[in-house]
Amino acid sequence: MDFTINEDHQMLAETLRRFLADAWDPETRAVAAYEAPFHQPDAWSQLCEMGVLGALVDEEAGGFGGTGLDIMVMFEELGRALAPEPLLGTLLALRLLVAADAGDDVAALMTGERRAVMAWAEPHDLEAVDDITTKATRTGDGDDVTVSGRKSAVYGGPGADVALVTAMLDGALAVVAVDLADVEVTGYAMIDGGGAAELVMEDAPGRVVMEDASAAVHAALDAGRLALCAEAVGAADRLFDLTLGYLRDRKQFGRPLATFQALQHRVVDLSIELEQARSITILAASSLDGPDSHRHVAMAKHLVGKVARLVAEESIQLHGGIGMTWEYPGAHIAKRLVMLDAQLGDADMHLRELASSA
Repeated sequence: MDFTINEDHQMLAETLRRFLADAWDPETRAVAAYEAPFHQPDAWSQLCEMGVLGALVDEEAGGFGGTGLDIMVMFEELGRALAPEPLLGTLLALRLLVAADAGDDVAALMTGERRAVMAWAEPHDLEAVDDITTKATRTGDGDDVTVSGRKSAVYGGPGADVALVTAMLDGALAVVAVDLADVEVTGYAMIDGGGAAELVMEDAPGRVVMEDASAAVHAALDAGRLALCAEAVGAADRLFDLTLGYLRDRKQFGRPLATFQALQHRVVDLSIELEQARSITILAASSLDGPDSHRHVAMAKHLVGKVARLVAEESIQLHGGIGMTWEYPGAHIAKRLVMLDAQLGDADMHLRELASSA
């Protein structure tokens, strides 16, 4: 397997790295990530104007990417900058709209004219996809329906215009577009910053985007899980660099901490684990939408989730007390790494799934 990225991916990564580093310095993030709308709308508009969201969409649908490697490159930089922009919710929505061949809606999302999110999880079971209670009822012979139910953990929900809601329609899973102006939306900051929302719908008007949508919904979630793996790799890589710098600078007993052999061994172990996480993420990215896509994504989400927690815990141990302070960027990265494991199914869930399918 070729572990290098091509020139286009390198340019995309460098562009994003420069922009996100300027837009999301630690002081800005400590405030903006926890205050509604839990991201920076101006920064989001600039991302859309730069056209980088086109990397999430294939050429046939009007973009210039759409592969697993494109997703990996974008979200690795998002994780490295610790930027809580609502890119995950947008990715999930784009994957559904591309699968539904909704070209105009895809274009509106890429240009920033509108912002859409995917609403699939429900309070009774945040991991269930097909076992849901939200229902859609037809109001005529066309695609118009009403939707009743509740959705939880809608990533990027605060400030979005449209939710692509999974609902049971005529006994099958469907995707329905619902304007959030017609829905009770409760937005909140996640524990590590960034926004999510709860949606309550009571006969909310909607439009059917896709019927018999189970396969498309599962595929979109796998793309989201790949994105989270890449984001974790980027965040862990940055935290590893911060930890190395701290060990080189901090002195104890008249010597830099980096000269202590026991600490050197722990750093080497972390380096090996991080490279394994990167490798499995590349495997999942290269096989996305292929016959082994779901299995490889589950493998990546399991391993990366474990490594993300390990890097978070070890970095705090190696830093000591400063590693847990609000003022130190490493504390925020560690918190994000733990949350990344929990989103879209944690390491244990994906291990159970792999074991049951073996």
